[in-house]
Amino acid sequence: MEITESPARPPVDWPGLDGVARRRFRLMVVGDVRIEARTTLPDLRFTDLDADRLVYAPTRAVVAGTAVNLARRASGYFRRVAVLARVGDDDYTRVIRRELRRLGLRDLLRVEAGSPNGVTLMVRDGPPPGAAAGDEGRGRRSVRLLVADEDTANRRLSVADVRGAAAEIRRADVLFLDGYPLLSAVSRAALGEAAAIARRRGTAVAFDLVPHDIDARLPAAEVLPLMNLADIVITEVPTIARLLGRPAATTSGETRELLPVLDEAVDGRPLWLLRFGASALEHTLAYQRDGLLLEYPTGYAQGVQRTGYGDRLAAGELYWWLAMRDAR
Repeated sequence: MEITESPARPPVDWPGLDGVARRRFRLMVVGDVRIEARTTLPDLRFTDLDADRLVYAPTRAVVAGTAVNLARRASGYFRRVAVLARVGDDDYTRVIRRELRRLGLRDLLRVEAGSPNGVTLMVRDGPPPGAAAGDEGRGRRSVRLLVADEDTANRRLSVADVRGAAAEIRRADVLFLDGYPLLSAVSRAALGEAAAIARRRGTAVAFDLVPHDIDARLPAAEVLPLMNLADIVITEVPTIARLLGRPAATTSGETRELLPVLDEAVDGRPLWLLRFGASALEHTLAYQRDGLLLEYPTGYAQGVQRTGYGDRLAAGELYWWLAMRDAR
């Protein structure tokens, strides 16, 4: 399951970031599902606030969470996308299931009776005066405030939940996991079980190292076991550097200096998709020990909408990796 061709055509060139005409492969996503309210403050910085303020700005509520966000983008590439998550039991549950049906996703949700659905508030402030919208360079970036319910049903995604979806995991070409469920001991065990089922069947395992401050929330010893089971690891370089106790890395040279550290820390030979740049999203270094070493711009730059961009990129990269593997 390795890519040995180098240089290869980068995924931002093919298949691109907007889906494909011929969808292929089967994807299983395990993660968080929530209701999220989103807004951006027009011409207002958080640092300007020193009193109560009423601001009118476009605001919308969407079905979100790590699992839905990735699956929504992946549905443009994969012919079958399934979502496994534990959700609450309230009026939002019907809204969530209706959205999954609208997107053509396979609903593997486990409903926890008597528990509310998680709600998240995402507020992004405006750029400083004179900065273009989306400008992330030279310290002129806007800041995101994400407020989330902590004790949600998905914190209790269980090993039994995963075993109930084992057939779907075994049928998938790739299982996609992220780090948020690691924050709970119960859902951490569920992720380990999902990865173990996938490994036994030969289903590839992809792991997204989030939240981006996971190093402040968990010791490396709680994260490395899952990365050791992964065939693909997606991470912002500053996150993995801090997790492994290394200096912050933002440039191509600093990222390349980190590669031997990754090889030593993780026993397997995953394909690393290492994000770096001014906002840790402008470039990717794709690296596998003794294999692919490919650096490419992600397309993220001034004026590009940041929300959802990482999911667009990850969905295209997963399809790219599977197609290259399939062609060998």
